[in-house]
Amino acid sequence: MATSAASEYSIDRKLSALVEQARPSAAAMRAAAEAVDAVAELIKWVPQQQATPEAARGFVRDLGLESEKLSFTFRPPEVVRLAGSHAAGAVARPDVAADLLVRLPKECFHEKDFLNHRYHAKRCLYLCVIEKNLRCSKFICKVSWSTLQDEARKPVLHVYPATEIADLPGFYVRIIPTADSLFNVSKLNVSTRNNVRAYTKDGVNLPTPKYNCSILEDMFLEENADFMSSTFANWKALQEALVLVKVWARQRTSIYTHDCLNGYLISAILVFLTVDSGGSMITRSMTTRQIFRVLMNFLATSKVWAKGLVIQSMKKRTITKEDIATCLKTFDVAVFDISGHVNLAFRMTKSAFLELQDEAACALSCLDKCRDGGLEELFMTKVDFGAKFDSCLRVNLKGNSKVTALSYCVDDESWRILEKDVQSLLQRGLTDRTKMIRVLWRSTPSEWKIVEGFSEFGSSPLLVGMMVSSLEKSFRLVDIGPNPENRVEAIKFRKFWGEKAELRRFKDGNIAESTVWDCQSWEKHTIIRRIADYVLMKHLSLQKDDLIHVVDQLDFCLLVDGQDPVSSSGALLEAFDTISKQLRLLDDIPLKISTVQPLDSAFRHTSVFPPEPHPLAYGRNSQRLPKFATTCIRSLEVMIQLEGSGNWPLDPVAMEKTKAAFLLKIGESLEDRGMFVSASEDEVNVLTSGYSFLLKIFHERGLALQKPVGDDKTQSALSEDKMLFQRSQHSSMINGLHGRYQVYGPVVRLAKRWISAHLFSSFISEEAVELVVAYIFLKPFPFHAPSSRVAGFLRFLRLLSSFDWTFSPMVIDINNDFNLKDEKEINDNFMLSRKSYEQNPHDIEPAMFLATSYDKASEAWTKQSPSKSVLKRIAAYAKSSAELLSNLILHGQSGEYTWECLFRTPMSNYDAVILLHQEKLCCPHQVLFPAETPDGKLVVWGKPSKDFRPYMPLNKGAVKGLHDARDKLLVNFDPTTYFLRDLKCAFSKTFKLWYGSIGGDAVGLTWANPKKRGREEADEIAPEPASILKEVGDVGKGLVRGVYLVKAPKL
Repeated sequence: MATSAASEYSIDRKLSALVEQARPSAAAMRAAAEAVDAVAELIKWVPQQQATPEAARGFVRDLGLESEKLSFTFRPPEVVRLAGSHAAGAVARPDVAADLLVRLPKECFHEKDFLNHRYHAKRCLYLCVIEKNLRCSKFICKVSWSTLQDEARKPVLHVYPATEIADLPGFYVRIIPTADSLFNVSKLNVSTRNNVRAYTKDGVNLPTPKYNCSILEDMFLEENADFMSSTFANWKALQEALVLVKVWARQRTSIYTHDCLNGYLISAILVFLTVDSGGSMITRSMTTRQIFRVLMNFLATSKVWAKGLVIQSMKKRTITKEDIATCLKTFDVAVFDISGHVNLAFRMTKSAFLELQDEAACALSCLDKCRDGGLEELFMTKVDFGAKFDSCLRVNLKGNSKVTALSYCVDDESWRILEKDVQSLLQRGLTDRTKMIRVLWRSTPSEWKIVEGFSEFGSSPLLVGMMVSSLEKSFRLVDIGPNPENRVEAIKFRKFWGEKAELRRFKDGNIAESTVWDCQSWEKHTIIRRIADYVLMKHLSLQKDDLIHVVDQLDFCLLVDGQDPVSSSGALLEAFDTISKQLRLLDDIPLKISTVQPLDSAFRHTSVFPPEPHPLAYGRNSQRLPKFATTCIRSLEVMIQLEGSGNWPLDPVAMEKTKAAFLLKIGESLEDRGMFVSASEDEVNVLTSGYSFLLKIFHERGLALQKPVGDDKTQSALSEDKMLFQRSQHSSMINGLHGRYQVYGPVVRLAKRWISAHLFSSFISEEAVELVVAYIFLKPFPFHAPSSRVAGFLRFLRLLSSFDWTFSPMVIDINNDFNLKDEKEINDNFMLSRKSYEQNPHDIEPAMFLATSYDKASEAWTKQSPSKSVLKRIAAYAKSSAELLSNLILHGQSGEYTWECLFRTPMSNYDAVILLHQEKLCCPHQVLFPAETPDGKLVVWGKPSKDFRPYMPLNKGAVKGLHDARDKLLVNFDPTTYFLRDLKCAFSKTFKLWYGSIGGDAVGLTWANPKKRGREEADEIAPEPASILKEVGDVGKGLVRGVYLVKAPKL
């Protein structure tokens, strides 16, 4: 109980620190208040003058009011007052603008100016006069135009004071006009009144609810600001909760938008929860965290949303149930203000509200399931479009005929109408393939000149985020429509789908309209893109270039000759089944084989390039030989266990010899059964069904055997069984995880390709990469588990760069079976590994602590590597790549920044670079981009060897027969691996080696830190770097193309 109380207290303290950090200092707030007062005084002293439409020509024109008489005599505002977060004491950085409400004088308006946008035009002209006068002041640095909640017809002024406030960089005053008591409220009834005469259907005037709400919002802005400010006044916990909710919402870029949340609406909802009509859910006795939880719970689960929120007190309520019901028919969400006349949520769409509820539900999960009450996940993690949605689509609608055919503003604005159209089309086209579609068009230009009107609005692309419901549904090849006998529905179906609609008879005999999306199995992730693109191009008259759908842009690094080799994995699994059955059926060996388990990553769907069938690996009954084949074949490790026996030797060396004898006997037996076997005492490789399998025997006794540490053979004997056990456990778990999350495999493949492309393969094992990727699926908060490779890869990069590796273990609980005892054991192991931190913070191991059920001390994959310095470098590269990838998703390719750049590594970051002959690599087809020649001194230049070629001819003139061809086949041979092994042996204390295990044709060298060398070595005269690099060239003669010295070692 005491521990729990201490934990709660610790979370509250951290939360208070976060709020303190988000709020500006008292001195900054005083400076801001002085700046606001100065701007207010300037506005009050604007002299009386004539306001004419010429000041906002384009704006007036685009509202369709060129012929209207809009001139009026400007009078200074009756009231200029502070509102918003500055008035409520809840400013949250970085958005620190102060809202200044300016009341429009009645004398400037006629009683019927609420009709046909005249109010909006005059409101703008009033601001034009203020802008002109503020620009002349020496106290003002800059004045710019923007909009209120992205509503083009409601401009506001951003005024930047000349004096900068150090703690509030970019501070400005937002001038918002109000229309207190300007018009008769009954004339603006949202459900019945038409106030834009051009808004008709078949000659009948339609109600203009959005337009009416736009004016009503201004009319009651002051009254609502007053009520909210008075509620927040002297209520510290509520002010802090408002700051927290703003921080939470701003981190979620798709809900802090014009059609969802803003600071004003958040304040209104919090105020509602404090009053009797909201059930007084928030009380003064609550802490900041409790208020936050109440709000999240209310957003996620409350049924009150369906009835509408009314801030008015129950005793003083003027709004009727009929009014509320009518409003809910008109708008998706209703939050009535203190007057009962304004729906504060009139801009909120149904899709935005559903996303808000989903985010709030996710926040509740974070509060309950994440460490420190979800502090990092809720308030410090960016939940942006690219990482959140499985699929992102950018639609260029600039100049589109559908847009130009609409008036800019009638009841709603053209940009909002297009948002709804795109949403509707995609929901209809994708049906149950998606569980969420979010359409956003931030239409206001960053630099807006009011005289130009709305011509630049909508220049930026419309953004669509899609969340997949399940891969089974999204990968579906056929969508079944209505039966042709249902003529009305069948006609609708054909009209919507056009040429894609076809009548089909299905296996059950049913005949129905349908659409078919044929593709190869490895292309199924592109079906959603094909559907969305087809629907939008057909119904919005778009060209293919107008649509950029981020789905398969990273596939290029996983393909071989335009195909994904994963498509041949079925043949691999069949081959394993064949050898597995053959092994179990062997009856001429002393002990029968009880278990056969594959260990290679190809079997768990995480190999970047799973091997494809080799024509020389088909046993005696070989296939017809092609003209060429690869010279090397990679062997896939398979672990076998024999039935129990008490006759196994206790001596580790004798045990290894016994295993070798068993393997040789197994090899003989398989050879007798028609398989091709390459055997030695060190390893036995079996070639069958197009693949090579490397057999290993695991015995449990090997885990427990112990001998004096000095005996090297003992050490290797011990580690062999332990490593086999860990690898078998790892393989089983990862295979199970891929069964739960089918997109896990492609994300791991991208992650491994990235690790290799940036030459980190020498420091981080593929199993470690698989576990880090597993973490984003098992602990996805504040997201849902990814269902696309691009989103998953982006989250992997962000996790790699932002995880607190020094002070936190990464716990990967794949089967969700850790109990408190396990967690304590992991934590104790972690603390033990960090004991040396205080003495030497740069030398802790493992720097990357990965705890699993089979390895609670992180000994299997990261005990020795990566070191802290290498991990820091990996994190820096990951951060840079994540930023680039986010940019590519949201804005597309720009100049030299392309998708390929994610996998190009700068060679200038190494002290020396070795370039290899691409045509001498084991798998030259896996090279993504030939390595760039570094800027440095060429020390060695080498010719390619004539002894090794990656491909061998198999025609009759080149080989005498199948036996001769097999003699030339190199099993498990990779020249680069042997070259690197020789370098490590010869220069282990001279430099670090950086290389890519997948298609790497370059090796980076960084000189070893001289401080880490022994005193005897330091006293020796260090050889010249050029002579060292010449030796490197000699070691790799025939493989090395060139060795470049980029930076000399530091003495």
